[in-house]
Amino acid sequence: MQKSTTMRTGRSPAEAGPAPIGALARLPVFLDLRGKPVVVAGTGNGAGWKADLVRAAGAELRRIERMPEAADLDGAVLLIADAPDDAVAARVHALAKSTGVPCNIIDRPAHCDLAFGSIVNRGPVVVGISTAGAAPVLGQAIRRRIETLLAPTLADWAALALRLRDRLASALPDAAARRAAWSRFAEMALTARGAAPDADSLLDRLVRGGDGSSGGRVTLVGAGPGDAELLTLKAVRALQSADVILFDDLVSPDVLELARREAKRMLVGKRGGRESCRQDDINALMLRLARQGRHVVRLKSGDPMIFGRAGEEIAVLQAAGIPVEVVPGISAGIAAASRLGVSLTHRDAAQSVRFVTGHARSGDLPDDLDWQGLADPATTLVVYMGGRTAARFAARLLAHGLDPATPVRTIAAVSRPGERVERMDLATLATITVDATDPVLVMIGRALALESQVTVAVDRPGALTA
Repeated sequence: MQKSTTMRTGRSPAEAGPAPIGALARLPVFLDLRGKPVVVAGTGNGAGWKADLVRAAGAELRRIERMPEAADLDGAVLLIADAPDDAVAARVHALAKSTGVPCNIIDRPAHCDLAFGSIVNRGPVVVGISTAGAAPVLGQAIRRRIETLLAPTLADWAALALRLRDRLASALPDAAARRAAWSRFAEMALTARGAAPDADSLLDRLVRGGDGSSGGRVTLVGAGPGDAELLTLKAVRALQSADVILFDDLVSPDVLELARREAKRMLVGKRGGRESCRQDDINALMLRLARQGRHVVRLKSGDPMIFGRAGEEIAVLQAAGIPVEVVPGISAGIAAASRLGVSLTHRDAAQSVRFVTGHARSGDLPDDLDWQGLADPATTLVVYMGGRTAARFAARLLAHGLDPATPVRTIAAVSRPGERVERMDLATLATITVDATDPVLVMIGRALALESQVTVAVDRPGALTA
């Protein structure tokens, strides 16, 4: 997923003309309806919703429950009607054409001069989406996707832009300088983590040519177990605002697909028993990039704060005075429990849950684990990176008195296309070799016996179905 830095030679640069515009199924047009008469006719739910819509746009609403007559359209700039059938729709459309009033007949595209699409409202920013009537549900799905990327605070920033426009034009009469300032404004608006600043301070920052920060920043982002749909909205926004993304080996390509296209991607993977980047080198790289004024996203599989060495990275960044933020992710253990339909702290079986690592830096079992505590029958264990040491882990639990019949689940590649689950008891786990080709979680505890018989809502081949 890294961008190539190879430069081709042998061809002189040439300025290309603007790309031709492809065929448009609809021309998107935004109407200013403030104070203008709009007729909405009919009694259906569609008419009621359209009445609310044009009222929100500031129109002078003329609401009638019957189909319109010519007198109703006097002075109107738009007609919306909920016709009971095609014959009535055709008659209303002909009336509208004869009076020069554009019309929309709800759910009857053959009799419409214009169509309404799905709307994302971050007023004064308004995004309209049309599928030309082919798939309205698809338009709604696209709207939801866009809404996740545009923070509600964008409305405040857009309103602030209206207040700044004349003042910025006076302060920066040079068109190129003004355009650069507005580019900085747009970047701040799309990456802001809070409310918009006051107009005076922001104007000063824009005129001075900076973004008001002394340098870059780092965001530690949890990428979840693999399924991109498990990302938080905040994680997606961080990916969309990144200049550089340092991602781990276990981060799925689907997650990276949600990142800003212009962001540089750098693999800094660390895998047990495989060639890996040194943590000191990763720390140094984050510092260097942040000091260049970049927004660095450190993208970690699962949750950054669970076996992700986030504490070490935060300490290094804070010591250097680099602002750092953490965006949590769904840890693989939590995702696995959901996939299995298991409550890790079911009150009839377990009063606590422990997340532990299955191997030390040496690759063997950690030598400082509280084995007596781990063997508590009222605890559910979630063992990360435990595939290669699973048998020895089970043997130690048995030696400390845990019932050999305790249920065990091994889950490989949680939430990914190749997800695999194996069910056994603790005694069996102590005698087998677990396939550790993919990342493996080992879950141990009585609560697993209460696994729900749920159907997992996935459509990927190889995924778990219970």
